[in-house]
Amino acid sequence: MTNPVQFLQQVRSEVGKITWPTRREVLLTTAMVFVMATLAAIFFSIVDWIIRMGVGALIG
Repeated sequence: MTNPVQFLQQVRSEVGKITWPTRREVLLTTAMVFVMATLAAIFFSIVDWIIRMGVGALIG
């Protein structure tokens, strides 16, 4: 069991090893998330429309 001072030193040491993303990387991955979410929404809207048309044709 380590004492609180040693624990905090170890935490600081580990935080120093983290490689933080650059601003460009953050903006690029954020844009990719929005693009993929938009594509998924379009895809599921089209699938929903096809299913709705099919059910409508069966019913009536």
